[in-house]
Amino acid sequence: MLEWFRNIWVAVTTVIKGMYVTLNTMKKTYQRKAFAEIYEYPETPVPVKARYRGFHRFDLTTCIGCEKCAQSCPVDCIYIDKVKSPVGKGFRLNGFTIDYTKCMFCALCVEPCPVDCIFMGSNFDLSGYSRDGCIVDYAKMPLETALGKNTLNPTVVAESKVLHQPVWVKGEPSPFELIENEE
Repeated sequence: MLEWFRNIWVAVTTVIKGMYVTLNTMKKTYQRKAFAEIYEYPETPVPVKARYRGFHRFDLTTCIGCEKCAQSCPVDCIYIDKVKSPVGKGFRLNGFTIDYTKCMFCALCVEPCPVDCIFMGSNFDLSGYSRDGCIVDYAKMPLETALGKNTLNPTVVAESKVLHQPVWVKGEPSPFELIENEE
């Protein structure tokens, strides 16, 4: 008979402890804000860590066209189209394309670059309605993005599909010099 009362006491105390944990968790859940209240995503981007590997940033002015990034890519998602520069020595980049449908964001293309013209950015959103938006040609980007000053976004990628010529050619006057001369 004593063991029966002891079993009932253990069962009741176990249920009470379980209900305490459940109610305490439920109280904490309703006290915190929702994710959308903390980070208003489209207007305020979600903060990322310093070593986050997002979409690439590419500086067209420093690239020498050595193709080491394309050779080190394990999935072959970097395509470089270059011709011999008519002005001085070096190459003219007609295309520096990254296919983000293949890219695994491993950052193996960043390390072998001798002039540090490609590096991982902090942008993580390149959403679009077609797969065509996932193929980005950095040589045909609008000027601020091609020079590595702005981040990649869907609007910029759509603008790059309209351009047919590279925005800047190494050895020729830079677009900034042309803009300053006009003013």
